[in-house]
Amino acid sequence: MQPFSRRLMTLCALTGVFFFCGTLAAMAQDGVRQHLAAAYGAADFNKVEKIRYTFNVQKDAKRVSRKWVWEPRSDRVTFIPGGQQEPVTYSRKAMPRGGDGQLKKIDARFINDNYWLLFPLHLSWDAQVKLEDKGMQPLPIGTGKARRIVASYPSAGGYTPGDVYELFMGGNYRIIQWIYRRGGARKPSRITTWENYRQFGPLTIALDHRSAGGKFRVYFTHVAVKLAGSDQWIESR
Repeated sequence: MQPFSRRLMTLCALTGVFFFCGTLAAMAQDGVRQHLAAAYGAADFNKVEKIRYTFNVQKDAKRVSRKWVWEPRSDRVTFIPGGQQEPVTYSRKAMPRGGDGQLKKIDARFINDNYWLLFPLHLSWDAQVKLEDKGMQPLPIGTGKARRIVASYPSAGGYTPGDVYELFMGGNYRIIQWIYRRGGARKPSRITTWENYRQFGPLTIALDHRSAGGKFRVYFTHVAVKLAGSDQWIESR
């Protein structure tokens, strides 16, 4: 049996190793967030007063489109339905807990569409998301390799808790492809590309996401940003 002092030293040494490993993991996560923020324009996001976009999803022959205007400073959202329906404007900060059925449905769609548009920025903001660097791995679509980052959301909270995203990133920390696992399921819920990158003021946005066979596609049209102090909408360049 080891003397008490030796056992204490061993325990301290092991604790130090765990603390050091935990510190390295935290530093790695912070590094990924910083690179994502730099690659997609997070440093100047506070200059953005409004973002407008149309979310389009095409699955086989079916297509759905939704138009949005988001004011990130106040977290105010405007949903613009088609036809003769009036726009719906609401403050996400002032939503009652649970919300009414229709507003909650609209907000869930807003979150879905906004995350497709600005997912890398949300990752850089969401400190509760666990990020793991898995090194270079084969791409899920086509050939080649890219750095695989696994992003895991908490098991509670939000509209779809426990979601997991596997991001395949280029050397510039732009996402090339991703795998989405709803609720952390083993089987992928969706695998798509990230392509057609454009610049909108300070923001870098991927406008097109396609499945391997092309039967599923998410793409954005009519994207523009308005900066604070300006009346002009900035489109892509």
